[in-house]
Amino acid sequence: MATAKLEIRHNKAFQRFETTVDGELARADYRMDGDVMRMVHTEVPPGSEGRGIAGALVRAALEYARASGLTVLPRCSYVRAYMRRHPETRSLLAVESPT
Repeated sequence: MATAKLEIRHNKAFQRFETTVDGELARADYRMDGDVMRMVHTEVPPGSEGRGIAGALVRAALEYARASGLTVLPRCSYVRAYMRRHPETRSLLAVESPT
């Protein structure tokens, strides 16, 4: 599997989880709001799509959130779909306050 070789880094300065695939950056961006990690964007270079890279990045972000006692607000459609497909992540869902 392609994801077995991935070295995923948590780049706190840029608020993202990232990896380099075939010389190009793939990333899952977040923004912190107190103890809520707002997952805002997931991007994989077009030539690398369909190899499980986005899933590996999101999984790493969610594992970090769980280990850090954070909740997650999935603003990115990919993250929302990932969390729907993986019921074990639903306990991380943040309760969104009305604005």
